[in-house]
Parts: sequence; C-alpha cells; structure tokens
Amino acid sequence: MWVAAIQLTATADMEGNIARAQELVKEAVHHGASLVALPENFAYMGPEDQPNPAAQPLDGPLVREFQALARSLGIYLLLGSFPELVHPERPPFNTSVLLGIGGQILARYRKIHLFDVEVTGGPVFRESRYIQAGSEVSAVSLAPTLFTVGLSICYDLRFPELYRALTDRGADLIFIPATFTLATGRDHWEVLVRARAIENQAYVVAPAQWGEHRPGRRSYGRSLIVDPWGTVLAQAPDREGIIYAELDHRRLTRLRREMPCLLHRRLR
Repeated sequence: MWVAAIQLTATADMEGNIARAQELVKEAVHHGASLVALPENFAYMGPEDQPNPAAQPLDGPLVREFQALARSLGIYLLLGSFPELVHPERPPFNTSVLLGIGGQILARYRKIHLFDVEVTGGPVFRESRYIQAGSEVSAVSLAPTLFTVGLSICYDLRFPELYRALTDRGADLIFIPATFTLATGRDHWEVLVRARAIENQAYVVAPAQWGEHRPGRRSYGRSLIVDPWGTVLAQAPDREGIIYAELDHRRLTRLRREMPCLLHRRLR
C-alpha cells in the first residue's frame, strides 16, 4: 500500500487552506497513493485567541466536504486534526478523523495530551485555554488491507505509553499529524518519531505543518514516514508538498517475528 503525507503551511485563510489541502490530496492520488494524511490544524492556523472558523461538529461542513473527496477518489484519508465542537458552552476537542474509501468515518481521536509549555527563548503555548482534552485511545482495522491504524496528534509524541496502548490494540501503522514548533522540532522531532516506530515495531506516518503561519508562529515541518526498523523512508524538505512511501506488511510481520520485543515485555 502506498501512503502519502502532506506538508502544509496553513494560515488564517481557511478557504485557501482547504483548497490547497484538496489540491495536494488529488496530486497524491494521481501519483498512486491509496492512503493520504493531512497534518494537525490543516484547515486553519490563525490566532488562538480569536474565533476559529474551523471549529465545527463532526457532522459539519468541513468533514462532509472531505468525506465527499475521499469517496470520489476512493481513498483512505486522514484529516490530521480540527477543532471538534461537541457542546456550545465548552471548548472544542482537537480531533483527528480517519475516513474510509466510501467517505465513512472509520475512527475519531481526540487529542489527550495538550501542549502547555514555555520553552526558554521560544513562545509560550497554552493549548488548554482553547481546547479540552480527550481521554480515549483510538485504533481501527483498515479492511481489506492488513494494517491496523492507531491515531495520535503532535504533543502526544512525547508520551510513549499512549503508543504502547495503541500497539496493545493491534496498531501496526501509527499516524502522528503535527504542528511541531521550530524550537523543539530541530532537536526532538525526528528522534521521537523514529523511537515510536522502533519501540512499537510499527510504521509511523507523521504529516506536519511547516513554515510561518503568522508573525511569531512557525512550525518545523520535515514530515516523516518511518518503517518498523526505524528507517526513514521519506522526509519532506522545507516547503509545502507531499512525501510517499510503500508500506509492506510482510516486512513488518517478519521484523516482529525475528525480534519479538512485544512478546518479551515484562512490565505491563
């Protein structure tokens, strides 16, 4: 199965972001991808303290538009994340949605770990001011492929227990759509993505935001596709675009058989 990870530079222009995302999804399919993944906050990256036009219910126009796209192209499509409104008097969730080839919702994941940090020399982030945390792990089998997909989002990457929980649910293909900061991405992004692949013996697809979204807000980019051995199959350069890789379930099965780390676990 060929997978594509899309790297975007989303801004406060929601209409433009969606058009660009759809353009790149179609390009990825033209080049043979049957599973395409968008990054976190793919539809909008405006100021957090202002109303977010992408904040919608799961059955809102944003998801419906991409359901129609997945259906028309006959692909699996990961909507990296958007603000999912559930209750009008509560903050939205940061939600990732996996769509099937018929446009149906196969899985939904609400980001568990919220990005509340203050890095020396970098900006301050308080995601919990505008987003409420989820609490459920999400994994789903992709029939008729052999893969079971596990969902996560950005800052989750730093919490390996989530990925072990996904592996316990059968995940052997893990998504990490992200908006990783420039300050932390330089040192931590690749090593953490590869670590999650190695320790769980799983493919990891990590589509990311890149570049300047507005003054004072930049993302690291370098979207990755990594195999279960930790080998980088594809990495995005510093621009918008698409990376591709072929996922081989036979190789994954062989690696897990030859080095059965998951069976050797003792602390559970």
